[in-house]
This record gives sequence, structure tokens and C-alpha cells, in this order.
Amino acid sequence: MNVTLKPGIQPMKKIKYFYNTHTLRYEKLVIPLRVKLLRVFAFLATAVVTAGIIVSIAFHYIKTPGEKQLAQQNDELQENYSLLQNQVQQLQQKVGDLEKRDNDVYRSIFESSPIPDSARLKEMADNKEIKLLQSMSEQALVKSLTTQLNNLSLRVAYQQKSYNDIGAMIKNKEKLIAAIPSIQPVSNKDLTRIASGFGYRIDPVYKNTHFHAGLDFTAPPGTPIYATADGIVKEAGFSTGGYGNHVVINHGYGYETLYGHMYKVKAVAGKMVKRGEVIGYVGSTGKSTGNHCHYEVHKGGVPVDPVYYFYNDLTPEQYDRVLKMSGQQNQSFD
Repeated sequence: MNVTLKPGIQPMKKIKYFYNTHTLRYEKLVIPLRVKLLRVFAFLATAVVTAGIIVSIAFHYIKTPGEKQLAQQNDELQENYSLLQNQVQQLQQKVGDLEKRDNDVYRSIFESSPIPDSARLKEMADNKEIKLLQSMSEQALVKSLTTQLNNLSLRVAYQQKSYNDIGAMIKNKEKLIAAIPSIQPVSNKDLTRIASGFGYRIDPVYKNTHFHAGLDFTAPPGTPIYATADGIVKEAGFSTGGYGNHVVINHGYGYETLYGHMYKVKAVAGKMVKRGEVIGYVGSTGKSTGNHCHYEVHKGGVPVDPVYYFYNDLTPEQYDRVLKMSGQQNQSFD
């Protein structure tokens, strides 16, 4: 039954009664304070446990801003790792190709398998690398690997270019061989015409020690002088620098040869000459004290000992004899 209270009248507090079997009377129910406190404590404990369960579920299924940021960073790291892994696979394939080409070059041309110095320190470098990686964070590790891979890519690119150059040289090995000086500039069958060698010698005019940048071949006036390799005549004529009538030939690949003190020049500047072709005749022009051919070989713009470029027309015994003759400390002819 619904009871409508009049305005201004407050509802009475609900009073509970219980039937006391001992007194056989209805008595007012009075809840002790201890029971009330226990009920409050039980309610609070239930609330705390329920809140803990809710919070646990929320943390498990609902990500915090920090967790979202970490998850994003993790996704970026995984993406970067995938990219780095692809780069590593590509570089490994390129390095494998380069190693194969390297082995082919060494085996077919140099007939040896040189071990780089870096291989001897490989174990030490690996240990240092492991310690370094263990001390780095994931972001620092990815950054370091990216830098190393970029450097490795550049090194592979330069190395590949180097091998391409070597490959081109191998394809043109006939031209290369033809361009390397390999014979004596004058006929010297009896090996008696080498008068002065490469190195410090006594100047015939000033009588002091000076650097002699070539070999002096004595021969009668008019003896033919031959180009020692294929090339293009760079200079042909008289020189005020002491060489007199001379010829300079550019053979390519960094090689040049000089022939000085000629009686007569036959070669023409800008023309192509072949190994063994007559380019002039022995004389004594310029700073010279006797008829001879002063012969120089330049590699990369630096004079080198011509005696090491006579391997094409000498036996091992003859070459050994020429080495001893050119090594004698004597007076040069120019």
C-alpha cells in the first residue's frame, strides 16, 4: 500500500524488531557497534578488492600514454630492424660477389691468396664489438648499425668500382702489356753497353755526387734507339734542360719513358709508336760527355730504375748480369 506523506512531515526511521524466544516477546533489534564496524570493514575490503580487480583489468587491456609511446617506439624499432635486415642481406650478396671476383682475380692473375691484415685482428675486433653492443640501448644500437651499414655500403661501392677497373684492365691486358716498357732502348746483345746505372752517381762535369734518374747506354753515333713500349710521343726535339735532342713517350697506365742526347730525332710529337720502332739515333747533344743514350722510365710521374723493365729480351742469367752492371758506383755520362 502506497502512503503519501503530507508536506512538511518527515518519514519515521524504520525500526526493526525480532521475536525473543526466551521472553516470548517482540523486542527492538539493536545492532552492536562491533558488528557495525565489522560490516563497514567488510564493505571497505570488498570495495578495495573490487577496485583492485578493476584496475588490474584496466592496466592489462587499456594502455597508458607511456605504454602507448613505448609500443610506438617498439613498432619503429621493428620496422627499422626489418629495413636493416634487408640491407644486410643485400650487402652480404654484394660482398659475396666481390669475394668471388676477388678470388678469381688473384687465382687467375696473381696466383696467390693474400690475407689482409684486418683478418689477423678479427677476433680482437669481434670481442670489442660484442662488449660495445652489450653496453648500448636499442635506439643507440639501431643508430650505430645504421651508421655502420652506410659506411659499409660506401666501402662496398668503392671496392666494386675498384674491381670494375681491374676487370676493365684485365680485358685490355694485351694493351697493358704492350704499354709497359720491357726492352732495352738500344741493341745490347753482348750486354756491354750499360755504362752507368740508376741512383747517385758522380757528375762528369761538376765531379760531385748527384742523382742519376736513368741508365746510360754507350753506342757509336747513329746507332738506332728503339721505343721500349707502345705509346704516343709526348715530346720530340731539343731540350734546354740538358737532355739535348730527346724524345718522351707517354705509354698510358702511368708509364712514360725518356730518351736523351740523340744525334737525330725521328719520332714526331703526337704520333703513335710501337715497341721496337726506331725513334732516333745515338748522339751526344745537350749536357753529355760522350755518345750514349740516356734512358729513363717514369711510373706515376716518379723515376724508377729502368733495369727492372728489361724482362722481355733477357734470359735470367743475362738479367742477373745487367743488374750487377747497373749497380756499379761510377761516373755517369750526363
